[in-house]
Amino acid sequence: MPQSSEPTYYSLLGLHPWASVIDIRRAYRQLSKLYHPDTTDLPTAIATPKFQQINEAYATLSHPERRFGYDLKIGYSRFGVIQPPADLNHPVSHSHDWSKSAYLNASDRPLSSGEIFALFILVLTFVGCLLLAVAIGLTRGEAAIHSHQLQSIVSIQQQITYMSQLISHLN
Repeated sequence: MPQSSEPTYYSLLGLHPWASVIDIRRAYRQLSKLYHPDTTDLPTAIATPKFQQINEAYATLSHPERRFGYDLKIGYSRFGVIQPPADLNHPVSHSHDWSKSAYLNASDRPLSSGEIFALFILVLTFVGCLLLAVAIGLTRGEAAIHSHQLQSIVSIQQQITYMSQLISHLN
């Protein structure tokens, strides 16, 4: 990480660049209590600018996209290596090709052999369950249709018997 005379947001909060979001929030809360103009014993001329710097650091580091941009600006990488552009010694006149960087979206990577195997097992299980459901439907479906038809016939016969008894009773 390049050194400059100006302190980084990480050093303002007393953190390392690999600090987690929780660490950033915790450091901000402690320092804001210490430097807030309403709660500090320090002179307002000292506390107010320091508090504003802490607020600016927290606003940048707590937002993922801003933190990413800031890390690029100060030359910090969350990964071991960022590949330099091919035209390193020439002025950059075009936008940076992020596909050649270590900062890749996790969804852009190819599937590993273990992930492919897991997907294969999932598809195989789904097809097996589908075939099993079709087989059960075919074997038990005919029996269910026949029993349903038989129940319908019995129900119709009972209704006819009941109606004929009502008619004979009324005559």
